[in-house]
Amino acid sequence: MKHLLLATAACAIGATAAMADVKVGMITTLSGGGAGLGIDVRDGFMLAIEQSGRDDIEVVIEDDQRKPDIAVQLADRMIQSEEVDVLTGIIWSNLAMAVVPSATAQGKFYLSPNAGPSQLAGRGCHPNYFNVAWQNDNLHEAAGAYASEVGYSNSFILAPNYPAGQDALTGYKRLFEGDIAQETFTQLGQTDYAAEIAAIRASDADSVYFFLPGGMGISFLKQYADSGVDKPVIGPAFSFDQGILQAVGDAALGVTNTSQWSKDLDNAANQAFVESFVAEYDRLPSLYASQGFDTANLLISAMEKADVSDQDAFRAALEEADFDSVRGDFRFGSNHHPIQTIYAREVIEEDGVYTNRIIGTALEDHADVYAAECNM
Repeated sequence: MKHLLLATAACAIGATAAMADVKVGMITTLSGGGAGLGIDVRDGFMLAIEQSGRDDIEVVIEDDQRKPDIAVQLADRMIQSEEVDVLTGIIWSNLAMAVVPSATAQGKFYLSPNAGPSQLAGRGCHPNYFNVAWQNDNLHEAAGAYASEVGYSNSFILAPNYPAGQDALTGYKRLFEGDIAQETFTQLGQTDYAAEIAAIRASDADSVYFFLPGGMGISFLKQYADSGVDKPVIGPAFSFDQGILQAVGDAALGVTNTSQWSKDLDNAANQAFVESFVAEYDRLPSLYASQGFDTANLLISAMEKADVSDQDAFRAALEEADFDSVRGDFRFGSNHHPIQTIYAREVIEEDGVYTNRIIGTALEDHADVYAAECNM
């Protein structure tokens, strides 16, 4: 059956309600400065659904506008009026903290394709919550470990002041063996970084670590390149992802970043994903697209083993994670967060397109530290 588009802000792909066996509510960011992230998650997710050939999945897609109150309203409506079985899609950790605990308390499954706040990995974990991307600290921990490995000893670190930003700097400091020249929290959505760059210039730091996803990272990198400050920059993949790189351009070349995925990972599932994503959307996939794709394939793998109405069986099927992940080996830890290898990548220009290539392994088979606090 041809998939049908139905959402409020646009529509959703899936079978008609009468035919649907699983109804998915996708709440993600499709407008404003963070829209590129949500669009990529959506497109990766929907590509996997389309490739599965299934006509028993309905996906209702809504734009949260990066506002927690809007996300909560959408989730309540999807759960109470539209009777979705599974929710997914949220990019930002402050929105996840507003939506996920309520959704799981109401007996719904939540599959996160991105946000992984520490609270939901530790004491706030829930049997119906699965994160298919990472726990927020992970890529930052990898960056700290890699910075130490290459010899940096004094880092200036900055991130937005919200849950993911706080987790970011905590993660970097956890595995960075050097000193912190200065730790700075910026405003979420900030676009002018003159004060922060002046502080970096005046510091005795030998390196800069920053986490500024979406438009924030574009603004910072451009301003940093124009400033003439020559301290080397390290970041997580979020600040050097495919969409961001095209906007930043030469200013990002040579920068090292950490990621659990890269388009050049040498496995059959990833090669097929990259090829099919380019064919479908006429652009290279991003980290976010890869996470959306894996999230949908996790859902499909569970549907092949259990009915969503049998929560215990469906949960067990999700825990098995019996699908071919684009990142290679994939498994969940005891708190339903991935145990995975995280790579160091370098920004390059390839055939006129800015992208990343793997240059090493930062952490192998890495699990988050909060699992010990999760009692499930």
